[in-house]
Amino acid sequence: MSEENVPLAGVIGSPIAHSKSPRLHGHWLRTMGLPGHYIPMEVPSDKLEETLRLLPQLGFVGLNVTIPYKERVMEIADLITDRATIIGAANTLIFRRDGRIHADNTDGYGFIENIRQNVPDWDAKAGPAVVLGAGGASRAIVATLLDAGAPKVILTNRTRARADRLRDDLGQRIEVVDWLQAGNVLEDAAMVVNTTSLGMVGKPEMRVPLDGLRPGTVVNDLVYAPLETHFLRTAKEKGCRTVDGFGMLLHQAVPGFERWFGKRPVVDDALRRAVLG
Repeated sequence: MSEENVPLAGVIGSPIAHSKSPRLHGHWLRTMGLPGHYIPMEVPSDKLEETLRLLPQLGFVGLNVTIPYKERVMEIADLITDRATIIGAANTLIFRRDGRIHADNTDGYGFIENIRQNVPDWDAKAGPAVVLGAGGASRAIVATLLDAGAPKVILTNRTRARADRLRDDLGQRIEVVDWLQAGNVLEDAAMVVNTTSLGMVGKPEMRVPLDGLRPGTVVNDLVYAPLETHFLRTAKEKGCRTVDGFGMLLHQAVPGFERWFGKRPVVDDALRRAVLG
């Protein structure tokens, strides 16, 4: 590949300084010896479409998309995958050679690969999954769990109407329970996933009573700052198999990198150390 054709990719959002994606993709580019650059870009809201149309002309092959543009890029994209449509948001864009923008969502892929890497014998069909929260990440995870064969997803959210909407969109294998009743449904769960920001640095702690957790239940927290939340620590003390949220961030990046740079990267301890710094 000639120097002028070195592929460029990046991440857009506002703000963007906190993003770990440049460190993540930079590690893969370096260790795999691939030509290419990955650049963080803060894009003003009124320049979003103009920027997306211009970047392919400057040598960009794709982008990651973060807050607040995951929904808005869906209105601009020319092609949208089924999973992005179901979730209602895109986190990965591929710029095609014909000029069209292809939008995808890899959050569900990242979630399930993170679970499989940490709990190799995990089986979605083993029993009901309880999902806390009904935001964008929750939609990706609920859709993925249903697709993987979970017999039922029990969904709870601090605002019940949002959970009801998600059930209406994704189907009747979802049972919605009130937030105040969340602790009462843990006993039968084969898996429990926190998709809320509760427990994150600077946010309130998770207050759902965890007495009902059984040993062996797979418990995942999407929060990864801190890596071990109070929620995960309590679950571990109860004998649950816990999975932090950092691996989901790493795994969701794999499909985009492969499409942009032509090689499939691996998620391993070296990557984890590099991105955590």
